[in-house]
Amino acid sequence: MEKNLAEAKKAIKQARRIVFLGGAGVSTASGIPDFRSPQGIYNVHSKYGVPYEVMLSHSYFVEHTDTFYDFYWSSMVSKSAKPNVAHYALANYEKAGHAIVILTQNIDGLHQDAGSKRVFELHGSTRRYFCTGCRKLYSLEDLEPRGVPHCKECGAILKPDVVLYEEPLDETMLEEAVGELRYADALIVGGTSLNVYPAAGLINYFGGSTRMIINKEPTALDDTFDYVFHEDIGKILMELLA
Repeated sequence: MEKNLAEAKKAIKQARRIVFLGGAGVSTASGIPDFRSPQGIYNVHSKYGVPYEVMLSHSYFVEHTDTFYDFYWSSMVSKSAKPNVAHYALANYEKAGHAIVILTQNIDGLHQDAGSKRVFELHGSTRRYFCTGCRKLYSLEDLEPRGVPHCKECGAILKPDVVLYEEPLDETMLEEAVGELRYADALIVGGTSLNVYPAAGLINYFGGSTRMIINKEPTALDDTFDYVFHEDIGKILMELLA
């Protein structure tokens, strides 16, 4: 692994533009559970009697709003979570003047908390909410994280600005992300099993020459990468971006 890591560091040093595509595994060290690992949300028995994938769908939000928010506040929002070494490794690399863009599937806002500026939140953020009636915008700080939140202007239900199952990703953001990938020299994928589409399909637009993946568990696409690390993501990113 040491030789592989040394070669990967050399490739990163030569890259002028880097894209990092990250998933839930980036934030697990911050106390936020992932979804598909053995200890992830999807593999824990649901007390609600329906799969969590169903609970995080648009139709479930509309038809069972009370239960949706009961699960959402308890499992999807963590106001006390802080960035970990993986977030800071990426943010510090950008602060040092290097060109790096983050495409994140996470909705926790921790990349921004660490100081990263160029962040594409592909699945939205638990920090933002909008009224389903008048479309007034709210932040998480405006709300009490319990029960169903309502608009202070028109009284309609608020919806988290997150992409639920059955909802499309923002087309403008996707186009911008594709543009970043096409002109990047290196792609680092981290903390994701690459099972969630269309986000996982973005790697097909990468136009550079160096592809690396960091994930504790093997993925079905490992053999398409030049460098593969089944290690702690924070440790590897600190080494790669030192």
